[in-house]
Amino acid sequence: MHGTRVLADFMESNHFKPLVVTGAVITVSSSRRPGTDTSGKTLIDLLSAAGIEVTHYAVIPDDLERIRSEVHTAVSRATCVIVTGGTGLTPDDVTIEAVAPLLEKTIDGFGELFRLKSYEEIGTSAILSRAIAGVIAGRAVFCIPGSTKAVTLAAREIIIPEIRHILTHAGAGQR
Repeated sequence: MHGTRVLADFMESNHFKPLVVTGAVITVSSSRRPGTDTSGKTLIDLLSAAGIEVTHYAVIPDDLERIRSEVHTAVSRATCVIVTGGTGLTPDDVTIEAVAPLLEKTIDGFGELFRLKSYEEIGTSAILSRAIAGVIAGRAVFCIPGSTKAVTLAAREIIIPEIRHILTHAGAGQR
């Protein structure tokens, strides 16, 4: 047991450097507004409960250039950007097409783990999720489905537990 604690202390000192995590939430939807955006509000509540101040929030339409512009704004204001909605297969779902080319590095394990956890909840419909994550300018960017159940799963089970680890490796605070 003592050896485990030494390893934990070693991991802590080498992988979790002190940094302040700030959040941005972008909801992509042609039908939601800030007053009806339950998924965005859920994300803000979950981040706030984890001690992550949300410094940027927007609800924008399914428009490729508008999404890119909003992501650029968000990465200038926060270290953890979560884009929710527009990740499906319908013709107007363009979040992935907008954000993927902006990513300097991808975090492939995020989408894989999200789909695995989704599969445990919703079965084979999880294959419809195109959730992705990556890094832009030392900031972590996540694109997740827009349902409240999906944002809760992603934030509570993956993003919040790993965000400091991700940002430490991404070089947040070193720019």
